[in-house]
Amino acid sequence: MRTQLKKGSLELCVLAVLSQADRYGYELVENISRHIDISEGTIYPLLRRCLNDGWFETYLQESDQGPPRKYYRITDKGREVYKEMRAEWDEFAAAMQNLLQEVDSHARA
Repeated sequence: MRTQLKKGSLELCVLAVLSQADRYGYELVENISRHIDISEGTIYPLLRRCLNDGWFETYLQESDQGPPRKYYRITDKGREVYKEMRAEWDEFAAAMQNLLQEVDSHARA
């Protein structure tokens, strides 16, 4: 997947995953990486920016496997942003699907 397309959709991916449950950074990377090839270095700057924008809040939780982990929790503002971004994505994806089907049908004719 092209880098710019991926970058533009990562905020939506993070918001979607956090709308399901609180997660720590590496857990977010693992979850999203099952669907899109990303690295930790891509997620952490995005998390910091979204945190500064008030979309998330953080808290520390003890871990059985080392030091406490920083968890991210979506805020009410983050949920609103997610709803808006999801609606925009759905509209964009539907328009792209229609365009590609039209182009493909003309190519076959």
